[in-house]
Amino acid sequence: QVQLVESGGGLVQPGGSLRLSCAVSRRIFSVNGIGWYRQAPGKQRELVASISVGVGTNYADSVKGRFSISRDYAKNTVYLQMNSLNPEDTAVYYCNAAPGSGWPWGQGTQVTVSS
Repeated sequence: QVQLVESGGGLVQPGGSLRLSCAVSRRIFSVNGIGWYRQAPGKQRELVASISVGVGTNYADSVKGRFSISRDYAKNTVYLQMNSLNPEDTAVYYCNAAPGSGWPWGQGTQVTVSS
């Protein structure tokens, strides 16, 4: 069973930056559609960014130009660099493969943007 461990969240002021990491317990070289999702209180989980072989990266409109997804095959880790954070980015952030992969959800990492 694949295990996903997200880390790097925390409390940050508006305009600040954070870098999230997602350690995957299997090789990610051949996995398409690995992405970062987030769920704010009272809202549905949404896809924030994804990365796929041959397709590249994809971002939600709300984070374009501010967030950047990347992956390190040697470490089987996916990153999300988040810049210019605002209070609307407050949520629990999760990583996962594309829908239908059957990967379980990890515990997520809380990001709180507040002054």
